[in-house]
Amino acid sequence: MFVRILLLLVITILLIVKTKKNIHILQQNLYNENNRYFRWYMNHESNFFTVELLLLVLVAIVDSFLSTKEGLAFVGNVILLILYIFYILSYYKKIKQEPVKKPLVITARVKRLLFTTIILYAIPLILFVIYHREVMVYSFLVFVYAMLCYFNGFILLIANFINKHTVEKFVYYYYHHKAVSKLKNMSNLKVIGITGSYGKTSSKNILADILNVKYVTLASPKNLNTPYGLMITVNNYLDKFNDIFIAEMGAYRPGEIKQLCDFVKPKYGILTRIGTAHLETFGSQKNIQKTKFELIESLPLDGVGILNKDDPNQTSYELKNTCKILWIGIEQVDVDVHASDICCTNQGTKFTVTFKGDKKKYPFETKLLGDHNVYNILAAIALGRELGISISQLQQAVKGVKPIEHRLELKRLGNFYQIDDAYNSNPVGAKKALEVLAMMPGLKIVVTPGMIELGAKENELNEKFGEQIAECSKADYVILIGEKQTKPIQKGLMNKHYDMDRVIVYNNVVDAYTFIRGMTGKEDVYALFENDLPDTYNEK
Repeated sequence: MFVRILLLLVITILLIVKTKKNIHILQQNLYNENNRYFRWYMNHESNFFTVELLLLVLVAIVDSFLSTKEGLAFVGNVILLILYIFYILSYYKKIKQEPVKKPLVITARVKRLLFTTIILYAIPLILFVIYHREVMVYSFLVFVYAMLCYFNGFILLIANFINKHTVEKFVYYYYHHKAVSKLKNMSNLKVIGITGSYGKTSSKNILADILNVKYVTLASPKNLNTPYGLMITVNNYLDKFNDIFIAEMGAYRPGEIKQLCDFVKPKYGILTRIGTAHLETFGSQKNIQKTKFELIESLPLDGVGILNKDDPNQTSYELKNTCKILWIGIEQVDVDVHASDICCTNQGTKFTVTFKGDKKKYPFETKLLGDHNVYNILAAIALGRELGISISQLQQAVKGVKPIEHRLELKRLGNFYQIDDAYNSNPVGAKKALEVLAMMPGLKIVVTPGMIELGAKENELNEKFGEQIAECSKADYVILIGEKQTKPIQKGLMNKHYDMDRVIVYNNVVDAYTFIRGMTGKEDVYALFENDLPDTYNEK
């Protein structure tokens, strides 16, 4: 009996370890939003359906057939116990060696998910307690828990599905009602919505810094751009002293921006660049374009929308709203707010702004890098003027805009400069980042794992990205993270005859830091870190 109890305890320990690991993956895949976790699970079956774990299941099956003979059952249990102990030690050692960029966050939702999962795990145990005198039932219990370890990822999917359609709905409605009531009681609050395929968070942070010169402004923190994220922002951060609330709005499917607009009811809207981000879940470029314009089409008639005239996906759209529209641009001159004479160095960016109906030119400067940040600043200037901020105040505010974390953020790390563009790389932003790197005085290195969530075009766009690295970046070295996922980039580099002896492939970004720190010479080293994929994309 002691060996049986010990065996069940060891299997339970393995189940706990695997559950924690898989909940971490589920959390990084947004709790299977748009089937992200399921797709990842099916594409990485080697992480779950291992030969070793399958062997344990087979041994458990054999053990159940031997259970009628007490002597053989004891031997079978001992063998199974030893095998499980060895497997747990090797599995635990393996996950400990894996690099973890973002650890599991034990949120209230994770606790609710764990509770439901434990209930599912407990069902076989309850049946065993009822029929504990039957040796055959015990052997079957061992087999069941061996199967639970093997199919642990699917059990979590079931628990997540149960929660999503029961307790999570009640939690959502409770906090949604609380947030709506709070917004209704703040009738003087000005709400600004920001959406687009790229640059939402940068635009939001820049706008908040600029509007703070005159108003008490709250921007939704970090990337809290979903219904849950905005509810958290309204309920936990918004207070009676705020004049303006800036809501970043993200989406994976048509209708999701409209849902957010119905919730916070923005009077002002900024549309950043529209591109191919999340093409895999949207299904088509047309769906992306239509979804992003849900923000502008949700504005009231006395609202104001800020659009980019250099973006063909915005100029080609037939807008179904007669609210006031302000156009910004760099390439297009016939706009309401125009930037020219852009000069970018490793110290920041200087440019000139002109306003429609005003012949005077106004100089601006910022610590931010790249002309894509100039677009974000132009949108903030356009809306700032609309909200009564003077040009001199805008100039001062733009000068004080803080660099945005992980978005072309220039920082000194030991003996080299890092251009940190690690957050959510996309085809447009990646090319702009390469152009910024090309302007740096010194040895240039590109570090990237490539781009994801681009649907059927992913390989094509990553191949093009490789070509752009060879043509635009003036890179002396290219460090690719992940041998399999960066093959299209390597092909693009070869297409443009880049020296492949200067291409280094690692499966861990930590190795890239080691390589760069090992470079010594008279020249400064500038390393562009373009994108940083979550742990679920680690290659072993």
